[in-house]
Amino acid sequence: MSTQTISIDFPNDIFLALNESETDLKNRIKLTLAVELYKSQKLTIGKAAQLSGMTRLNFEMELSKNKISISNLTEEDVLGDIEKLK
Repeated sequence: MSTQTISIDFPNDIFLALNESETDLKNRIKLTLAVELYKSQKLTIGKAAQLSGMTRLNFEMELSKNKISISNLTEEDVLGDIEKLK
């Protein structure tokens, strides 16, 4: 898999204020970005999990922990599917 690097500059005291290492902050930023892109339907759940660096199952568990739906189906979608099956 090919990757690209995006560099963001932070003042050194940010790491102290957050009490996080650079790696921890990087992982948190990736997860937050992945969640937001999933919520805005810019990425599928699989691609968002990939961006976060988590397995799909762990990403879904993270979404669930934060009360974010792992399905974009609406009630109308489900009812429409039921009608098609009749």
